[in-house]
Amino acid sequence: MLADFKELPDHSRVWIYQANRSFTEEEQKELEESLTAFLKEWTAHGSDLHAGFEIKYKRFIVIGLDQTNVSASGCSIDASVHFIQSLEQKYNVELLDRMNVSFKQGEFITYKPLIDFKKLAKAKSVSPSTIVFNNLVATKQEYLENWEVPASESWHSRFV
Repeated sequence: MLADFKELPDHSRVWIYQANRSFTEEEQKELEESLTAFLKEWTAHGSDLHAGFEIKYKRFIVIGLDQTNVSASGCSIDASVHFIQSLEQKYNVELLDRMNVSFKQGEFITYKPLIDFKKLAKAKSVSPSTIVFNNLVATKQEYLENWEVPASESWHSRFV
């Protein structure tokens, strides 16, 4: 069952998929249609899942799931991963590679392999105050409060 992401409770589980490039306006419209269709049909053991999404900065797909009444099952999580894989193929983007880092450089969002981020940190091109995206947050509240944070306040801190 599709819900407005903003209306999901703060304890809702979230999954964040970062793209290795920005989506075009047309791609974003198509993504919204695809996500809407998928979430309307997303179920766990035959029960509708109460989920919503948002697309941030033209490159992050954030899916939220209110597990108050029905929790995601292994099969429903597999279905969501297969859906994301289909988006990767359709748009020729990486969405599932967790070994990459996105961070802000002024108004721009930069996407780098972790090894390159480490090199940038060593060269002092990124610092403890560099805003990074902590895609490991697990709940909507964590997403709202701890997703966009200085590197010193996330798992990235070990590198800066």
